[in-house]
This record gives sequence, C-alpha cells and structure tokens, in this order.
Amino acid sequence: MKPLKIRDIIADIPIIQGGMSVGISLSNLASAVAKEGGIGIIGAAGIGMLEEDFASNFREANKRALRKELKKAKEKTDGIIGVNVMTALSDFEELIKVSCQSGADIVFMGAGLPLKVPMESFKKYNTKTGVIISSARAAKIVLKYWEKNYSTHPDIFVIEGPLAGGHLGFSKEQLNDENYSLEKILPEVLKVVSEYEKKSGVKIPVAVAGGIYNGKDIYKFLNAGADAVQLGTRFVATFECDADEEFKKAYINSKKEDIEIIASPVGMPGRVIKNKFTEEVKKGIRRPIKCPWKCLIPCDFRKVPYCIALALTSAGKGQLEDGFVFAGANAYKVEKIISVKELINSLIEEYNREKEKQN
Repeated sequence: MKPLKIRDIIADIPIIQGGMSVGISLSNLASAVAKEGGIGIIGAAGIGMLEEDFASNFREANKRALRKELKKAKEKTDGIIGVNVMTALSDFEELIKVSCQSGADIVFMGAGLPLKVPMESFKKYNTKTGVIISSARAAKIVLKYWEKNYSTHPDIFVIEGPLAGGHLGFSKEQLNDENYSLEKILPEVLKVVSEYEKKSGVKIPVAVAGGIYNGKDIYKFLNAGADAVQLGTRFVATFECDADEEFKKAYINSKKEDIEIIASPVGMPGRVIKNKFTEEVKKGIRRPIKCPWKCLIPCDFRKVPYCIALALTSAGKGQLEDGFVFAGANAYKVEKIISVKELINSLIEEYNREKEKQN
C-alpha cells in the first residue's frame, strides 16, 4: 500500500479509522491506530456526555472532554490524530475550534455539507480539512463554495457509501440501488476532484468508506483509484476500542439478519444491530424525553420517540437495554476481539495476497 499524503502530513498506511462518536472512538482507539501508521480519529459528537455537568452545561462539557481526549491521544503517540465533527451538531464550530487549538492534525466533517466552517482556525493551526460526502454532486457543491468563500478546498474527501454504519446520507430506497453503490460513486467523485486538482495544482486525495471489511476490499478500491480507505466496524472489535465490552460483543453475536435499517429521530436512515430497544421503537413505544441541550440541529425533542444521544451513550457504556449499536453492513462477519496491531497486520497481509493474485 502506498502511504497517504494529505498536504504536508503522511500516513504510512492509507487506512483511516472511522470517527465513531458518543464514546466509541476516543483517545485509546485513535492513538492505537495512529501508532500503527494509520489515521486515528476521535468522535466529537456527544463526547462530553460522561462529564458530570453535561446536562446543565453541555457545550463546556463537550469542549473540556475533547481537549482531554486529544491531549491523552497526543501523549500516547506521535502518529496522526484527527477528530470527526458532525455538521448537524449545534456546537459544530466550537468543537472544530477546540480541535484545531488542541493539536488535531485533521478534522473530518460529515452528516451534512460543511459549507460555513471556521476556516480561520484551520489556517491558523495548520489543521487539515476532511469532508465526508456521499455523491459527486456533494463534492462539487463543497469545492465550489470553498473556492468562492475561502479561496481553498478540502484537503481530503471521504466517500461514505450505503453499506456504512450509523447515519447514512441516502434515502432508504437508495441503500439497495446499485446506482448509489460505492463502486459507482467513486469514479464520479474522482472526475469532479480531478478538475479542481488541475486548477489548484494540489493533489486532493479521495478515501472510501462503508462496507470495507478486509484486505481484498482495500485492494479493490485502491486499484479503482481511491487513495485510502476508512474503516469503522472492524475497529470496534478491538481491545483498544473505547466502547464497553458488551457493545463489542453485540458485533460478535450478531447474524446477518440482525443488521437492519432504522429511521433515526433526526430524519436520516441509520444502520444498527437489532435488539429489544429497536424493536420497541418500531412498535411505536415512546420513551420519556427531556432535552436540556439540543445537541443536534435537526432534532425536535417534542416529536421524536426517543433521544438518540442518550440511546447511543447508554449503548457505548454497555447498557444495551437502554440503547442500540450502530454497525456497518458487514458487522455480522466479526468473530472475535483482536488488537489494533493484529487487525492492521492482517489487512496488510490480505491486501498483499490479493495484489499478488491479481498481478
């Protein structure tokens, strides 16, 4: 595998660990991935929910927790550490500023198009910008807006396909439509990006995410023109993942038929592992909601059946009766918990075997 170069930072291996928020990928997982030469990502959404004052002061709790996790990650490794910040968060700009100030090497922005961003912070601290998209159209909109308003462009794009876990940037009907597959979207995005590369004279790498499970998958997409891959599901089932053991076991114990699509309270489809909580939601059972902070801009707590932030926090803590597990389409293939080092070594070995086989 060729190293991944994002302007002046270089990852020895082109593997980005997906930023899984609400306590799943924090400093422990991110630093372990960075140590092995990949890019480790801390998920910023709901990061302060374990702070004592979150319910009364969620903005400060989030900022404080993010600073703590970045500091811990940076103390554990001199590898590349990034942060994932959802554009749908009500404290989106604040979390980006904290990320830049606290030494994040790169900030990935997704769950909506990041048009209005605190670009002055990125420039001041030389923090790289990553934009997560699901179509060539989205790439074009971001490139055009950033060029006009900031005289720059994202440093890397990540195409998140319909097989990813968590919230998905597709309608339920599009998820099984071949026209929206990662294989179809990648060349379309590469075409759009190449036009801007010619104008700027700067390489804009493109990574792919969603359903990337083994080294064979990595070879396929790198050979198709991607510069890197992003994996989330595989990193959950590692010793270093910050989630509770029960959360990881949900992956190991799942079957293919357990992976399903739900309608999230924020109006997007989400891929999860079916459990009692998701079954109750489908039956229309509402859970009492009080919302002291409004963490997600699209969410109207007066109308939703449950608080997704609380559900995901509970799941991350292993309390699956009060929440559910986000997971990629291939989560059922996970058989055991291994170390990050063992996982990355196996991915590289599988990649090399596939490369030899194809050549």
